[in-house]
Amino acid sequence: MDSNAMIWFRKGLRIHDNPALDHARRGCKHLFPVFVLDPWYLDPDPTAFSPGSARSGINRIRFLLDSLADLDSSLRRLGSRLLLLRGDPATLLCRVLKDWNIKSLCFEFDSEPYSLARDKQVTDFASACGIKVFSPVSHTLFNPTDIIEKNGGRPPLTYQSFVALTGKPPPPISVTYSELPTVGDTGEYELLTVPAIQELGYGDISQEEFSPFRGGESEALRRLKESLKDKEWVAKFEKPKGDPSAFLKPATTVLSPYLKFGCLSSRHFYHCLHDIYNSVGSHTSPPVSLVGQLLWREFFYTVAFGTPNFDRMIGNKICKQIPWGDNEELLVAWREGQTGYPWIDAIMIQLKKWGWIHHLARHSVACFLTRGDLFIHWEKGRDVFERLLVDSDWAINNGNWLWLSCSSFFYQYYRIYSPISFGKKYDPDGNYIRHFLPVLKDMPKEYIYEPWSAPLSVQKKAKCIVGKDYPKPVVAHETASKECRKKMAEGYASNISGNKVASQKDVLRRKSQDDNSQASSPSKIKQRRKAIK
Repeated sequence: MDSNAMIWFRKGLRIHDNPALDHARRGCKHLFPVFVLDPWYLDPDPTAFSPGSARSGINRIRFLLDSLADLDSSLRRLGSRLLLLRGDPATLLCRVLKDWNIKSLCFEFDSEPYSLARDKQVTDFASACGIKVFSPVSHTLFNPTDIIEKNGGRPPLTYQSFVALTGKPPPPISVTYSELPTVGDTGEYELLTVPAIQELGYGDISQEEFSPFRGGESEALRRLKESLKDKEWVAKFEKPKGDPSAFLKPATTVLSPYLKFGCLSSRHFYHCLHDIYNSVGSHTSPPVSLVGQLLWREFFYTVAFGTPNFDRMIGNKICKQIPWGDNEELLVAWREGQTGYPWIDAIMIQLKKWGWIHHLARHSVACFLTRGDLFIHWEKGRDVFERLLVDSDWAINNGNWLWLSCSSFFYQYYRIYSPISFGKKYDPDGNYIRHFLPVLKDMPKEYIYEPWSAPLSVQKKAKCIVGKDYPKPVVAHETASKECRKKMAEGYASNISGNKVASQKDVLRRKSQDDNSQASSPSKIKQRRKAIK
């Protein structure tokens, strides 16, 4: 009982079902709960296309700060507090482990490449100093290493083969705490309070519209309780269904940001769902059920962990090597919600303002950017999502872009989401578009998805002249989608050898040949817009 222990928070920003915390608090006299504000993640980047750091927009950073403040409040109720430091985590941890005489270091296992390198540095130092290290898997339902070993040392590349290997996850820790060991002497280290987003140097963000979703374990558990209240909805949930245009009351749980930061335990969520399934009898099953969505998360985590260069095309053995275009003007038009297709633009504006969009909305804009219309590299879209999404998750974001661009997992590239009819199916009146694109709020519903087709008199009455108040389409969908199908077919043909990984030189040569055969310069965008009437 005389030893000091440290619980190092990174993800896993919660008290419930936290094996690292539970292990750390046992048998110690003093417990040091630590979180390090990492400049790599938080330092301002004035060159980025939106306010924030080099790696995140302000919505996700604010969500993190919310989560830290909530964690600190929870710890204080248990007689402890969050020790907030700032600096390079590996360097700082190695110092405080020694200076605070820590004998046991506990932290949740993190499978992302940056985290693995960071954690190895700290673990090596701790082991050399005789400090015991405990790093349990609790961010996911299963240990990705175990799944890969069961599959002969390779990650399973289909959902079905993955599920066949999993079995049932371990139950969550059911213990609750009335108190935790007190914090010991921290010496002369500067312990910070959780900063407000306005204090981090991201410029004037007073006019920014922030996400309606606030971070923290308390909010996660409240939202979970609210989502599970309707047992019939839970039992009948099917992912292919649901309305991507619903925004006042989203058609999903919106629990993904809380899972991303570990404010909500995936094991706790899983077992809550199974309790409901057992009580109602009939229910949907994976892959479409809510449990199925958790297993999709596990699938991408496992494949990402076992696939070198998972976050890029070059050197990624499971990724089709496609000579994507790199038209910066088209990319910016897509990113800023200026493509001239209201369904696509409204989604991108919601993403920019809220940091969240429905999964079918993500499908629409990802398809449009890549294999559907603009034929721009999926890595470019991935980067935008990675910056703007509150729930941006390294494994899942990359996995979904690989999937939606038909670069891996899913190969029916000829199935394209229409930027016109797909949204109209869910929201024929265009209320979603009117909300996020107020310039079109008075456009009659007959033209809301294709405002360029409205007579000039209608445009004038709606106070929205296409080409002046709202852009003309950057491409003609019918023509562009046919061209994309042709390019994808050619790209697939060049990948006929299966998992052969093309060199960067090979892909660039093919891309150059493709660029020379088409009019892809920025100046052509205006010509295309002019041609669409």
